[in-house]
Amino acid sequence: MGASMPLEPRAERHDLQHLYERVRRQTRALIAGLSDADATAQSMPDASPAKWHLAHTTWFFEAMVLQAHDPDYRSCDPHYAFLFNSYYETIGPRHARPKRGLLTRPTLAQIIAYRDHVDEAMANLLERSADPRMRMLAELGCHHEQQHQELLLTDILHLFSENPLHPAYAPIRREAHAAVPEDLPAYTQYPGGVVEIGHSGPGFAFDCEGPRHRLIRPTYRLANRCVTNREWLEFIADGGYRTPLLWLSDGWEACQRQDWSMPLYWWEEGGAYFSMTLQGACPVELDAPVTHVSYFEADAFASWSGQRLPTEAEWESAAQHEACTGNFADTGLLRPLPAAGRATGPRQLFGDVWEWTRSAFLPYPGYHPSAGAVGEYNGKFMSGQYVLRGGSCVTPANHIRASYRNFFRPDARWQFSGVRLAQDA
Repeated sequence: MGASMPLEPRAERHDLQHLYERVRRQTRALIAGLSDADATAQSMPDASPAKWHLAHTTWFFEAMVLQAHDPDYRSCDPHYAFLFNSYYETIGPRHARPKRGLLTRPTLAQIIAYRDHVDEAMANLLERSADPRMRMLAELGCHHEQQHQELLLTDILHLFSENPLHPAYAPIRREAHAAVPEDLPAYTQYPGGVVEIGHSGPGFAFDCEGPRHRLIRPTYRLANRCVTNREWLEFIADGGYRTPLLWLSDGWEACQRQDWSMPLYWWEEGGAYFSMTLQGACPVELDAPVTHVSYFEADAFASWSGQRLPTEAEWESAAQHEACTGNFADTGLLRPLPAAGRATGPRQLFGDVWEWTRSAFLPYPGYHPSAGAVGEYNGKFMSGQYVLRGGSCVTPANHIRASYRNFFRPDARWQFSGVRLAQDA
């Protein structure tokens, strides 16, 4: 479970209340243009309906905070504990994940009323209680909801991609800067030695981001930008999806079984490539970072290019001294942008696309899951997953940091996941 350094009590109380209110408003704003049908449908087992995201994040505050710390709290519907529990075995049984799209009831209006009910109770509790355990759980709930804000957008994109009308979630917005295309990425060399990674100091972090620890890192080089769609088209044209020697065994099996021939959401029409985006169907932007590719595809591309993926230690040790700024959800663009300007140092480390690393999602030295239900948050997923870093164009800007460890199965493609290359020195 994430933890934060204690602040002066009044400042902490005000800051947490402000965080809670802002996060909850942001989530409501994400569904403003959705119909009840949009919010109910589920396009695949890995995705969840928008309505379920709204309810689950609310249930988290109810189950983890209110029911444990407010003896006067009463749920507006006891069935919600079964319907909207995600994977918390210690809390009780739950509705099957692949069947979330069958929940036509409760309606979207009823879910919003549920959110209002919990928001009122949380406002009262945050105002009157200074219990540090309660406040730590409430803060965790806010960051948990920000994770679901991103998932809501990625799941809506997948849902709309299944509609032959190619509906747009949001209008196209143009970026303020002009991109400068370039043929080849530059590489920055980082000297070998002992480095420290992991979260430490003030501010929130999830439990899997620590403890901060030292490790020996060899000298390496890191690309100054992400791999572009233009470069990915070269990989396709050169038979990258048809050459088994480029692929890990499990990756080649997934490529064949799922008939991969280009990134998810792409199609070819009249010799041109198009992609489904949150703005509907759009031509593939050649100099923007490639996205919606799996770890297996990222690794195959790296092998094809004669490079490799960075480790998460290499990525974090390069990023922890850079400003955590970039193209996040807050820009409203909701798509990756080409790297701006020319520079030898790293760009796009934060925002645009999550960057696959070659590191499995495993515990850091000294890691121990928290006690109770929140101990199920991260630790039990440390098997069969790979780490991604840096956030994406649908990640809330104040949710990300250099130590943040995202993780997905190596065949996952529906997230805004992309590629940055590395080299052995």
